[in-house]
Amino acid sequence: MNIAIIPARCGSKRIPKKNIKEFCGKPLIAYSIETALNSKLFEKVLVSTDSDEIATVAKHYGAEAQMRPVQLADDFTNTGEVIDYVLQTLEKQGELYEYVCTIYATAPFLQEKYLEDGFVKLQNSDAINAFSVTSMPFPIQRTFKITKDERCEMFDKSNFYKRSQDLEEAYQDAGQFYWSKRNCESKDVFFGKDSIPVVLPRHLVQDIDTMEDFTRAELMYKTLFPNNFDKWNVKKQQIQENKQILKFRERDIFFMSIGQNIGYETYGKGIEYLRPVLIVRKFNNRTFFGIPLSSKIKKGKYYFKIEFKDRVNIALLSQAKVFDIKRAKYFVAELNREKFLELKKEFTKVVNPSKKRGAVILQKNEVDKL
Repeated sequence: MNIAIIPARCGSKRIPKKNIKEFCGKPLIAYSIETALNSKLFEKVLVSTDSDEIATVAKHYGAEAQMRPVQLADDFTNTGEVIDYVLQTLEKQGELYEYVCTIYATAPFLQEKYLEDGFVKLQNSDAINAFSVTSMPFPIQRTFKITKDERCEMFDKSNFYKRSQDLEEAYQDAGQFYWSKRNCESKDVFFGKDSIPVVLPRHLVQDIDTMEDFTRAELMYKTLFPNNFDKWNVKKQQIQENKQILKFRERDIFFMSIGQNIGYETYGKGIEYLRPVLIVRKFNNRTFFGIPLSSKIKKGKYYFKIEFKDRVNIALLSQAKVFDIKRAKYFVAELNREKFLELKKEFTKVVNPSKKRGAVILQKNEVDKL
């Protein structure tokens, strides 16, 4: 049996409430919990904490929570002591586990495949531990220190003239997960001969100890996993892949996909409910000035009633804007010329408020050119 334990105390000083601080739309700890659960590797995913607030968040995202004693919640308590306390408490309740995986609460880049890779490698070896590592971005053999008199001093001068590619590659702890076999004792340090490294690419590794780290991690996450925090991103990608509609004219009505002031129609979702948009002026073979239409009846000077294909629609004059034809899904209808000219006159009234209310948005002679 396997257990994942996520230590998460509330006493972070450099980033207050770091473990549950919102990260790309979710509490930071939620990423570790969800990845552990989705991996299906564990009979139990448990958060060890000294905070009722963290415990509540943990339970909300599907983990169990265990409150730890005060003496295990200060700055000097190491992770090993916390893990031992959790396991000893569970053993008293009759719960025995063969493998334990410690997962940090600050690991939003944690991937299921690397968790599984570590477990499989450990299970099929005589090693005691398996943990996430990544390569150093710069040869450690060429590093130096700054002396008290603010001068430089290499740790090993003999490496100064060596080529980078001739120096042995070095690795560091990636700070994501640590598998261990229970009831096996190692006489070496954790980063020693009894441990198997699971190598992660550097772009999936970021320590989060300061606000600068936190900001950097969010920027990395948004670049790597845009679909996870932007619900429209998949549709945006589909729009970019759409074939260019080459033939479109003024008075044409197209069903359009997402964008500002554009979305699904009132009565449902799906391609049949996409928002129709009337082309008022064509700028070039890609862009046009259009007015969104709605099947929901509205009254007022910002709304204009039109009909096409035996259905009544409202032109949302206040939402007129420039569109990219790539958003068009398919042609719907063509508005007759008489109704089209009538709508342009109404639009002129809307976009030319009195001078008392502000600047003229669009001069009448410019509208006539539409």
